[in-house]
Amino acid sequence: MSSSSAPGQHFAAVQSSKGHALEYVPRPTPTPGPTELLIQVKSLALNPVDHFMCDYGFMVDSYPAIMGSDIAGVVLSAGSSVPSDAPKPGTRVAAFAPSFFAKGAPDYGAFQERVLVPASNVTPLPDTVSFNDASILPMAVVTAWSGWYSIGLARDTKYTAADKQGMLVWGGAGSVGTAAVQTATLMGFTVYATASEKHHEYLKSLGAHKVFDYKDENVKDKIINAVRQDGVMLHTGYLATGSLQTCLEILKELKGEGPSKLASAPRLQEGSPTMEGVEAKFVMAPPGDEARAEHFHFVFGEWLKEKLASGEFVPSPKVQVIDRGLEGLDHGLDLLKKGVSGVKLVVEV
Repeated sequence: MSSSSAPGQHFAAVQSSKGHALEYVPRPTPTPGPTELLIQVKSLALNPVDHFMCDYGFMVDSYPAIMGSDIAGVVLSAGSSVPSDAPKPGTRVAAFAPSFFAKGAPDYGAFQERVLVPASNVTPLPDTVSFNDASILPMAVVTAWSGWYSIGLARDTKYTAADKQGMLVWGGAGSVGTAAVQTATLMGFTVYATASEKHHEYLKSLGAHKVFDYKDENVKDKIINAVRQDGVMLHTGYLATGSLQTCLEILKELKGEGPSKLASAPRLQEGSPTMEGVEAKFVMAPPGDEARAEHFHFVFGEWLKEKLASGEFVPSPKVQVIDRGLEGLDHGLDLLKKGVSGVKLVVEV
């Protein structure tokens, strides 16, 4: 597609109105603002929020709009006030395109060949990480870290095995769940995760101590008994997807003095289950543009940059590539709505 676009233009998957089919058309390539980077997209990954924005106009202010958040590619140009530690033009990067925060503004959505991204949302890639694998990182990693922020877990948390600090990760096989498993493990937590049985060994390879089948009718008792037998203190958890009620019950049963805390990636609604002694918080980045930019810079410009370079954090879960380039987005979104397990859908641009 890109070979036929005119100079100063690129192809994009544009939505003209809520619920309308994507249109694959050329559009002007924007110039980065003072703190932005222009990125040539090589791969993009699909997330549930993408189809909510496309189908229901969720967080979209006006049309035409361009959706999408997760990309990997190459920096083409930088704004005049980009920090000196930001990736330079020519650098391979993964980036969190701010379509959600920009409310669908076309320059900032991932579903196109070139996109503007705040420099704080970008991490450089080692040569060992492919564009496809890198594209699945940004939303998952920042969502995991936003969960830890939401429940007040300090960035510099670092336990040893002797500390016997446990973490419950419910729904561990998806992109957010695997990121929660890996980040918690790197902070020194003993991680107890749930997933379908076919994903158990994979989660153990990412650092999970023990993994349980969430479909097992005795899963709650099995987790509680395992934690007690291990002599571990477990008073924090991350709900990536699944049963809020069961997470609350496990944390209440195992909590010591003081409240237990649960980060919930699914939105907490009025009428959602609650439990005395367990504080559930919806996963959110810090409010306000400056605080959010600082949070993202920590996640991408410091933490993920370091952990990718060292090989301590690996892209997860497995990638499933959707054929046909940008024009495969409709097919990918349809697959996403039907449900996928243990894989991340990726489009090569």
